[in-house]
Amino acid sequence: MGLFSKKSFTTLFSDLEANQDFKKTLGATSLILLGIGAIIGAGLFVRTASATASAGNAVTWSYVVAAVGCAFAGLCYAEFSTTIPVSGSAYSYAYFSLGEIVAWIIGWALILEYALGAATVSIAWSEYFNTFLKDFFNTTIPYEWCHSPFQHFTDSNGVYHSGIFNIVAVFIILLITLLLIKGIEESAFINAIIVIIKISIVIALIAFGWQYIKPENYTPFLIPDNEPTVYGHDFSGWRKHGLTGIFGGAAIVFFAFIGFDAVSTAAQETKNPKRDMPIGILGSLAVCTILYILFAHVLTGLVPWREFLDPEKGKEASVVYAIKHGMGSGYLWLSKAVTIAILAGFSSVVLVMLMGQSRVFYSMSKDGLLPSLFGDMHPKYKTPYKANMILFVFVGLIAGIVPSDQTGDLTSFGTLLAFTIVCAGVWILRIKNPDLKRPFKVPMVPIVSTLGIAVCGFLIYSIDLFTLKMSLLWMAVGLIVYFLYGKHHSKLK
Repeated sequence: MGLFSKKSFTTLFSDLEANQDFKKTLGATSLILLGIGAIIGAGLFVRTASATASAGNAVTWSYVVAAVGCAFAGLCYAEFSTTIPVSGSAYSYAYFSLGEIVAWIIGWALILEYALGAATVSIAWSEYFNTFLKDFFNTTIPYEWCHSPFQHFTDSNGVYHSGIFNIVAVFIILLITLLLIKGIEESAFINAIIVIIKISIVIALIAFGWQYIKPENYTPFLIPDNEPTVYGHDFSGWRKHGLTGIFGGAAIVFFAFIGFDAVSTAAQETKNPKRDMPIGILGSLAVCTILYILFAHVLTGLVPWREFLDPEKGKEASVVYAIKHGMGSGYLWLSKAVTIAILAGFSSVVLVMLMGQSRVFYSMSKDGLLPSLFGDMHPKYKTPYKANMILFVFVGLIAGIVPSDQTGDLTSFGTLLAFTIVCAGVWILRIKNPDLKRPFKVPMVPIVSTLGIAVCGFLIYSIDLFTLKMSLLWMAVGLIVYFLYGKHHSKLK
């Protein structure tokens, strides 16, 4: 058997019938909420203001363009998740369509998206938790215990502070790990509560803010060609003004959509995956797109977009700034609620990312590419509890020691690589297995799949050179692990 050996479809459904490791408790609504939980983090509150540096008021159209790009990948995930309803997501899809070595590469890359993504978000959670404590209780956790040992600063009194270990980030990872071990049904219930909280706050901001929109703030809608430099932002050149600025903004806000693919890892825990998976994946994308567009429209209507570029206001404070200066002091409660929404958003993202990673590890262990302990199920809760515990140690150490700016961009590479392979896999499988039963079919293949590959490829090209080098180094380590362990233990061979 060669490196590109594929898993057989003849044994797929008999294996699924025989494998009753997971409890099937999720329906379409739970999947939509899981998707929203993974997608809406702080990206909505932070990326919107950042994207105005390219799109201006047309940032609403940037969200439309980004959503269309995600829809290409989302449609491909929907087809795969109904055709191959297993828990391995892009890893499993690649195993059936492209072969073992490609599946391994994607499985290894998904660690960057799910595990490293969870670590990155938990670090941000600790930062916003301090903001929450300061706003509501006028206290904070000591700098030493909420920052990496590689972070330090000198305060206004000349006192030097250095981080020791980000114990706050590890704490939230521990809580969510325990919840995931308890069961997917309980995890989905808590996620639903979190999603309701953050969506309610987003809708409140849209509803109350709509009354204070100033139409003059939308003029001009596109950044004009002769726009001068604003707060150090030079608007000359490609993707900095006019229609091309919309695409520049789309590249920025694209990452506010990342996470919907994690829904596919719950296929074996879904009552009717052939019907509910497309609803969960595409439904969560649709809900988030509508909220994102309305949110961006209100935000740029409350204050002129140029004010979001002022470094003194800060990207994270942009929403709070818009509330205070666009809506007045009577809505200070809403600015505090935004902090709660961000905390809730981060919590659900960590939950879905850790869930997704444990399910990918489970699938890889069942194929023999990882040690069998990653596939051990809890005798009572029917969850891959050992994989969850190993993940807690791995992700917790990264969150406790490594600064977030060293982890965030790597997550984007892993995500986009998985999207690209899934889009390619749908096309290849249509050619090689045209008669395969597909409960959901992507329309206009290969046009849609090719556009998905093009969009994701362009965004990979846009990642900075240092991150690309680190990503390739990570993939090289993965290949070493495969040839030392996975290749020799593969059950397919």
